[in-house]
Amino acid sequence: MAGRGSVRASGNFNANQDAETLYKAMKGLGTDEDSIMKLLTSRSNSQRQQIKAAYKTLHGKDLVGDLQGELGGKFETLVVALMTPPILYDVTSLRNAIKGAGTDEKVLIEILSSRTAQQIKDITAAYRQEFNKNLEEDVTGDTSGHFRRLLVILLQVRGQRSGEHRSGIYRCVGQRSTLFSAGEKKFGTDEEQFITILGNRSTEHLRRVFAAYMKLAGYEMEESIQRETSGGLRDLLLAVVKCARSVPAYFAETLYYSMSGAGTDDQTLIRVMVSRSEVDMLDIRADYRRLFAKSLHSAIQGDTSGDYRKALLLLCGGNDA
Repeated sequence: MAGRGSVRASGNFNANQDAETLYKAMKGLGTDEDSIMKLLTSRSNSQRQQIKAAYKTLHGKDLVGDLQGELGGKFETLVVALMTPPILYDVTSLRNAIKGAGTDEKVLIEILSSRTAQQIKDITAAYRQEFNKNLEEDVTGDTSGHFRRLLVILLQVRGQRSGEHRSGIYRCVGQRSTLFSAGEKKFGTDEEQFITILGNRSTEHLRRVFAAYMKLAGYEMEESIQRETSGGLRDLLLAVVKCARSVPAYFAETLYYSMSGAGTDDQTLIRVMVSRSEVDMLDIRADYRRLFAKSLHSAIQGDTSGDYRKALLLLCGGNDA
């Protein structure tokens, strides 16, 4: 997946020079938003951290605090997200999803089903360090039922996923039958079987299970989940299946739904555009074009406005029209 991001590290990088450019963009009357967004979207996150340190050394001030003082609205939210280290951004998103009244299930589902095993380990450690709390306990305390059970499995098992080698095809056949029995074959659904198999297997193994399931049932796993489950559990099971098939396609779909219908889900739009910009944005763009017969660029163009739109388009990095 290396090199599939739309944002890459700048070749001739000078942290002090960039810090000065940002300082000048915010100094005096008016703010030069164009300079700020062009600079930040053409540097990697690790380079932005170096600029932040240089800014502190040169001016004795916090760069993020100064940016927040000069910018506003969704553009400010996007810029602050760009200035946050990726793991810290994930743990802050999870913490905000859990604390307060009600749980933002969408954020829990997106992050826990799409991140790699190593990222989940890092997120769990960083969450404890940042908030002095246990992520699994916080998730458990804020959710319930089968939905909670699968979230906990994803938090616990992700660390073992990459190392699964026992996956002979006979196991796939056995599991496709188990899933078929758990869902379509009988009255009432055995969610526990869905959860155990979909939560505890490597991506490669799951793809073989899906193929075997298709042969047995005559339709895709997603269709069965749609019919047999509901609510948060259904959304989480679907996300796990979609991410096992293709993480970029999952995010292309997430972006599409953040901009479809009445109003824009800006939180999701910002979170995905920022968190995938250095990872797989080029693949997300290609999948968006393939799945929705329009470019991600044109969707953002039509659904947003102002500096916020300009910055999102810079992160998108091109038009596949």
